[in-house]
Amino acid sequence: MEQTGRRASVGGQQGAIKNIERELVCPSCKELYTHPLILPCQHNICHKCLKELLYLTLEDYTDVSSEASTPGSPRIRLTSTSVERIDRLVRSASQRNSLGRKGRGSKRNSLTPKITTIACPGCLHDVDLGERGINGLFRNVTLETIVERYRQAARAATAIMCDYCKPPAQESTKTCMDCSASFCNECFKINHPWGTIKAQHEYVGPSNQFRPKVLMCPEHEMEKVNMYCEICRRPVCHLCKLGGAHANHKVTTMSTAYKTLKEKLTKGISYLISKESQVKDQISELETLIEQTESNGERAKEDATCNFEKLYNVLEERKTFVVRSIENSKALRLEKLKNQVEEYQGLLENNGLVGYAQEVLKETDHSCFVQIAKQLQTRIQKASESLKSFQPAAQPGFEEYFIDMAKEEDLLGEIAFSKALAMPEINMEQSKIYNKARICWNEPSDSLSADSYVLEYRRLDNNEDLLWNEIETTNTSKILTDLDLNSQYCFRVKGFRGSTSTPLSKEILLHTPPAPVFNFLFDDKCGYNKEHLMLNDQLDTVESMAGISLLLGAERVQVGCYTCLDYIIGDTGITKGRHFWSFSVESHSYLVKVGVASDIKLQEWLHNPRDISSPRYDQDSGHDSGSEDTSYDSSQPFTLATIGMKKFFIPKSSHVAGATTDRVLPLPTRIGICLDYDEGKVGYYDANNMKCLYERDVDCIGTMYPAFALLGGGTIHLEEVITANHLDYSNEI
Repeated sequence: MEQTGRRASVGGQQGAIKNIERELVCPSCKELYTHPLILPCQHNICHKCLKELLYLTLEDYTDVSSEASTPGSPRIRLTSTSVERIDRLVRSASQRNSLGRKGRGSKRNSLTPKITTIACPGCLHDVDLGERGINGLFRNVTLETIVERYRQAARAATAIMCDYCKPPAQESTKTCMDCSASFCNECFKINHPWGTIKAQHEYVGPSNQFRPKVLMCPEHEMEKVNMYCEICRRPVCHLCKLGGAHANHKVTTMSTAYKTLKEKLTKGISYLISKESQVKDQISELETLIEQTESNGERAKEDATCNFEKLYNVLEERKTFVVRSIENSKALRLEKLKNQVEEYQGLLENNGLVGYAQEVLKETDHSCFVQIAKQLQTRIQKASESLKSFQPAAQPGFEEYFIDMAKEEDLLGEIAFSKALAMPEINMEQSKIYNKARICWNEPSDSLSADSYVLEYRRLDNNEDLLWNEIETTNTSKILTDLDLNSQYCFRVKGFRGSTSTPLSKEILLHTPPAPVFNFLFDDKCGYNKEHLMLNDQLDTVESMAGISLLLGAERVQVGCYTCLDYIIGDTGITKGRHFWSFSVESHSYLVKVGVASDIKLQEWLHNPRDISSPRYDQDSGHDSGSEDTSYDSSQPFTLATIGMKKFFIPKSSHVAGATTDRVLPLPTRIGICLDYDEGKVGYYDANNMKCLYERDVDCIGTMYPAFALLGGGTIHLEEVITANHLDYSNEI
């Protein structure tokens, strides 16, 4: 039963540490740590590995010094790497260096330098071991214990036998750290009787490693470490604090350091455990990328092979054509030359034409001779002329069939990968969300153009919606209409060309409006002051100007300002529901007020008579006196916020702190207003990120209209609603 329980315990340990191998491997020897030491950079290294590094560093230094002092002497390297000799070298160097410092006027022996700086194999930085060198480092007993537990889990089937049993020995169940021995239950009871000092010994599970019961100070070997230096981040003893290297350092008790570091480590572990699902998702994404890399690599290799096969086929066709042309020319020339040879052979005696003519001369019949002699005479005359101007029927050279491959060789030698598909980049200036979402992206100018794109998006403030929605398009923009209100979305895009795809672009975040978009234009009839306001043809931009009347009466104006607020409203009113609209105000605008107002209040404002050309006109006697800002604690049928000097001024309210700076905000490039008619609330937003800047109650009576007022020079642009017919454009445009 005991053995079964122990094996179950070992199995549990094995499951708990099965995935931490890389943390237990020495960066120098690439094996499990053996007596690990903590370097000043907080990395660990085996005791034997550190000694070897010190020896190699000392050996390299000695070699360089020998070469520098005796350049003509052969270089001799020491080959022994025994631990004893390393210790001897380091100790002798340290002792000689110490004696050299004590002796008055003595010089340091350059052949026996003290090497205390090594390159950490973990971080590759140079670390100084200090005056005591390897003797001043702490042994990482915690890591040593974890390594031993890992070794036990790895050899779970191999039992550790009792050191005190008579043969045959039993399996051990405990290991005494004070006795440095393993015991079975019976032997442990015999050697650790109750009521004795041995009964208080510390014991653990079966183990072959025996760590010290307490840590001793490496500087003061007889003192236990009982404090923690926060500057050097290492345990120290009280002598180190009193007069040692840590005298002026900030130290804390070991229990406090233990509690603080354990809390930090626990929080760090808890954070990583809480992000386990995120880590798994990222691992899945990386595994998907590995699969895509493998498949895309094979596909690219196949495409390259296919392209070279096409090139081989073209070359083979041209080769066949050229060789056939040369063969035809060769056959034709040989035929002509052979025929010419036969003709000239006929000119020889008793051969061909001459022989035939000689036989004709033997003819005695005059009529028969005359009949054939004329034709034969003509042939002999031509042969005689050809002898005088001999010309071969064909030339043996084939220079005209020489192929100059220099240009083609250069082209073939320059065969390289074409411009790769580059990752598209989402254009933040053109991308926005209003009544719809418009996402635009660009491609680097020095890359290939993609044939199609896939736009991916997902809602971030819904934990259940973790999957990406995908939409394919051949254009460099896409309009989305199925997004939820008052939600944040993440967007990314990638391109495709044939079977090749680009990496995913960087993700961008956009926020949808808090309410449905209210579409309207400026009203050019109700209360519209043509003298001071000018609308564009689309009725979505209004500009304030001085006006003819003021300019004509300017000669009477000596002091003060003889202008007032000029109001303009939307051409559509609101009687129920939630609505949102946005606009932009030019930064040069002098003073602009924006908000909402009821039809009753607008009648009061728009029908107030005034003569701005009169010098006796009091600009503060009317609706522009600012009285609408003085009593915002009570709900009124209007609210207006002020804009000017590139600032946004929040109206006075009990909800806003009294300090002036709290009411002044930087002017957003796009301002949004959300009116909840049913709840009687109006909010001002930064329309770029849909962040609420200010919200207050408003008395919604009758019909509420978007209201704007301008004083002096200023311009307001209404946000244009997004439509599909003019925003979804392609690469060719």
